Amino acid sequence: MIIPPFSSEPALDFGQASNRTDFQAALRRVEARLGARYPLLIGGEPVDTSESIESYNPAHPHQLVGSHAVADPSHVDRAVQTGWEAFPAWSRTPVEERALLLLRAAEVIRQRRHELGALMVYEVGKPWDEADGEAAEAVDLMEWYARQALGLAARDQMSPWPGEATQFRYIPLGVGGVISPWNFPLALTTGMTTAALVSGNCVILKPAETASTTAAWLVEILHQVGIPRGALSLLSGRGEVAGEALVDHPQIRFVAFTGSKEVGIRIYERAAKVHPGQRWLKRVQLEMGGKNAVVVDETADLDLAALDITRSAFGFQGQKCSAGSRAVVVSSVYDDLLPRVVELTKRIRMGDPVDPDVGLGPVIDGDAEEKILDYLQVGRDEGELLTGGGRAEGEGHFIEPTIFAGVAEGARIATEEIFGPVLAVVRARDFEDGIRIANQTEYGLTGSYFSRDPERIAYAKERLHVGNLYINRRSTGAQMGVHPFGGFNMSGTDTKAGGPDYLLFFLQGQSVAEKL
Repeated sequence: MIIPPFSSEPALDFGQASNRTDFQAALRRVEARLGARYPLLIGGEPVDTSESIESYNPAHPHQLVGSHAVADPSHVDRAVQTGWEAFPAWSRTPVEERALLLLRAAEVIRQRRHELGALMVYEVGKPWDEADGEAAEAVDLMEWYARQALGLAARDQMSPWPGEATQFRYIPLGVGGVISPWNFPLALTTGMTTAALVSGNCVILKPAETASTTAAWLVEILHQVGIPRGALSLLSGRGEVAGEALVDHPQIRFVAFTGSKEVGIRIYERAAKVHPGQRWLKRVQLEMGGKNAVVVDETADLDLAALDITRSAFGFQGQKCSAGSRAVVVSSVYDDLLPRVVELTKRIRMGDPVDPDVGLGPVIDGDAEEKILDYLQVGRDEGELLTGGGRAEGEGHFIEPTIFAGVAEGARIATEEIFGPVLAVVRARDFEDGIRIANQTEYGLTGSYFSRDPERIAYAKERLHVGNLYINRRSTGAQMGVHPFGGFNMSGTDTKAGGPDYLLFFLQGQSVAEKL
């Protein structure tokens, strides 16, 4: 099977009238579909329940996006059994056929790119560029993993042995669970799910409650292109019920999770327990978040640094695990840089993200809003409020983009993940002190360093302990196949999504020797 080399899906320019018109039309089409009912899907069979969970538009909390059936442990057990029944045929399907299905799904998402982006505008409050970028990322992930799967056979590089025919190969694990997040409900769900599928595994997907509609649309696409219905089941439901039953199940072989540190640690602990009838130790990959720093020294391009600090901190309302929620600035340029960041922040237009000119929408729900407001109160005690600091006008869950200056390196708002539009600015003595401060959290996901000094850049590359280090650019916006993504320490297990070895999490190596 010969396919062209991988290339990233290009971003759309919404400055072009045709792109704006097409996306506005997609918003209208998707709005007409809001409020639909979505059953569980177990082996392709729709299963409804008397209980429901709903996802709402965070810009208009009374607007229902989707109503979803609620899975319980019995549904988990049924989905696991269905997965194992489908596994023999799916795991033996030639990898070329599995890869082709991913490429077909990528093409469907290309064709429905506007609709899927529009759905995320409504369901999670993404501005247009963020929503479109996520749809493009979903395409990239499937294109990348299809090619990676096809290249696995080339890793059989063992030395020959006289009198034997030898082989080293990768085989799938079995049936696993994917527990996906709400902040990247299409891209991260696509990545974890399709990486497992193209590797020959069967998947039970448990999406985040607040973004279950996007996951349901994705599963529909994957089934339509030919992924066997027994190989992919959808269990919407609550994490503390369906999610924990999935992690605990003795016949689950692996768990892939993206979400909060607290939930990730709980999954890690529960998955480590061996239950009666369990014949393996479960594999677990976790991507749990960060408290990422943008470090700026006195040699840096301050206009570029100010722009990328702002973009890192406030893109998608700061609801990214890669968000640059700390700015660590060398003292000699602190007073010069900070007004530039404040000015750029004040220019951000807030509002309903159906408006193409809105750059900052609502946070995901009332619980997030309450948590962020609590941190804003903490911030008033820990720093000087320069802009923002409260709830914005509107019926939705709107929080003003907020900057606190003069924050101590050990302050709560400088060490705890807030997951909202809040930036803590810390003063450093010099560039070495800035890098030391950047490392002073339990996380290690992304980090940025702005400098024009090659020796200092080399120093930062050796000492900034993060999974994704960026020099003279923002801390967000990893490109699949370009910037493999995953973090150190409490940011997760560093399984690099979009990297050259990501599929190996879903596979096990087998050595075969045949005496001649």
